[in-house]
Amino acid sequence: MSVAPVIGIVGSGGAYGRWLRGFFETRMGLQVIGHDPVDAASQTPEQLLEQADVLLFSAPIRHTPALIREYVRQSAGRERGRLWLDVTSIKAGPVAAMLESQASVAGLHPMTAPPKAPTLKGRVMVVCEARLDARWQAWLDELCTALQAECVRGSAEHHDRVMALVQAMVHATHLAQAGVLREYAPMLGSLAELMPYRSAAFELDAAVIARILSLNPVIYEDIQFGNPHAGEVLDHLLQQLQNLRGLVAQGDDVARARFRSQFLADNKAAVDAQTLRDGNYSFERVGYLLADLTDTSAMSVHLPEDRAGSLRELLHVFEHHGISLASIHSSRTPSGEVHFRMGFVQAYAAEVLEAAAEQINRSGIGRVLDR
Repeated sequence: MSVAPVIGIVGSGGAYGRWLRGFFETRMGLQVIGHDPVDAASQTPEQLLEQADVLLFSAPIRHTPALIREYVRQSAGRERGRLWLDVTSIKAGPVAAMLESQASVAGLHPMTAPPKAPTLKGRVMVVCEARLDARWQAWLDELCTALQAECVRGSAEHHDRVMALVQAMVHATHLAQAGVLREYAPMLGSLAELMPYRSAAFELDAAVIARILSLNPVIYEDIQFGNPHAGEVLDHLLQQLQNLRGLVAQGDDVARARFRSQFLADNKAAVDAQTLRDGNYSFERVGYLLADLTDTSAMSVHLPEDRAGSLRELLHVFEHHGISLASIHSSRTPSGEVHFRMGFVQAYAAEVLEAAAEQINRSGIGRVLDR
């Protein structure tokens, strides 16, 4: 577009609304206005409809279709020639509601909670292009590029059916696990008390459980209750578990043979060989990562200067003190700082590590975090 569009965010006070506002302003240099129903100082819906070239709905799933229809009613045709988007986890309802307007329409679903990073790099975003003219198609493509997401395009209906598997089934499985762990806690101990006995698979499941229970419960509720395909998928999941339970109860050689056939051989045959190899390798890599992060022979450093050569200078300090590294991992804090965690090949003497830490802090290369 020859003129940068004004972005209007409905739900600008929510977690994703705030992240998107920062993204549009800092990464794309666009003017952003927003309406937050609990913030009297935010713009009104009328101001958004009057001023915004792109109107983006970031609201709770259950309220989004009705909210969009209210904006359609209030806009009364003024949206013609503009672009309406939404970022909810269910697409059919919001997209259908937006199509009742005269705007260009697309539904977006970033497959992640608002990240600590400034973009969606390394993450997936589903894009449901419903009705786009040429200029808004070009701008949406530009947006996807700026977000740096792995964009997957599909219809709203297909999206919702897939999400019943990718989200509703996965969340339900982990929430059921959390319930079983809660029931067994008086007998065998809490989740924290079970962790010393962990396998890599259990640690991963425990991490997913902790993630779900740490975030907004309304989102997880609406993913189950708001997706019309979730119930059908849960029926299939229950049937599979009941079949497995029946075989375990039967317990004989016939049951074991059926288990090997139905749950192992048949399921393996349904997945192509390359996907199996890739998935197994991914699991191994995650296992190595978990092992590295558990090792206490390590040091974490924040590099305040985002410039080429900073990491090389840091590594030179370790070399200078004769410290060999086994691993390097980076992570981002809630405030956005990037921390590098260096794992060592052996447990070095405390004075050796202290000398390296002192040089890092004194030189200004980085800031050693509390160990």
